[in-house]
Amino acid sequence: MPTFRGAGGLWKNFKPESLATSQAFARDPRLVWEWYDWRRQKIAACEPNAAHQLLAAWSKRFRRFTLLTQNVDGLHEAAFAAVDADPSEVIRLHGSIWEVSCWRGCAASPPRWRDITVPYPEIPPRCPHCDDLIRPAVVWFGESLDPHIVERATSAADCDVFITVGTSAVVYPAAGFIDIARRAGAFTVEINPDVTPATATVDLALRGAAEAVLPDIERLLP
Repeated sequence: MPTFRGAGGLWKNFKPESLATSQAFARDPRLVWEWYDWRRQKIAACEPNAAHQLLAAWSKRFRRFTLLTQNVDGLHEAAFAAVDADPSEVIRLHGSIWEVSCWRGCAASPPRWRDITVPYPEIPPRCPHCDDLIRPAVVWFGESLDPHIVERATSAADCDVFITVGTSAVVYPAAGFIDIARRAGAFTVEINPDVTPATATVDLALRGAAEAVLPDIERLLP
């Protein structure tokens, strides 16, 4: 599955940052929904990899394990479900691509609801309650994170070990949680194929893909 910013992460020559905004949706909802529908179809064909599976296993192995994720694809939740782990230990900072909300915020609809339709028969799809457009219930650029989610994530960052995995470390406030953990006295680790702004600040930086490095760590654990 293409990464958000990696070499395979562009779509129709658009940068994701130019599509994942409320302004882009207001200007061209069809274009934005074509991109999200394409992503949903790509994700639906994927299964959790070794990194997803190992993190789910660690959630059962280690006390007070919490997973903070910027991913909206739902693969962490699928991995947790496969091992009967507690899904509440997955804190989705940016929401889920499988949830939608009414663009108009009509009174008849809930704030967000799960919709796994793939592909959509009509682009852009419409609200079943008012027939206005629906939007992906994810946090777009320029939008604020849910304060309750931020509070939970900040609390989780008060930990003994904080591992940041596969993130560019440029999107805030998500990128700031490793700083919170370091100030709280945590041992901090970065796992990433590339150097990021966080690399020089962590106690240990490991170069490589998550699905390779995390199993290597597992083999070293008692």
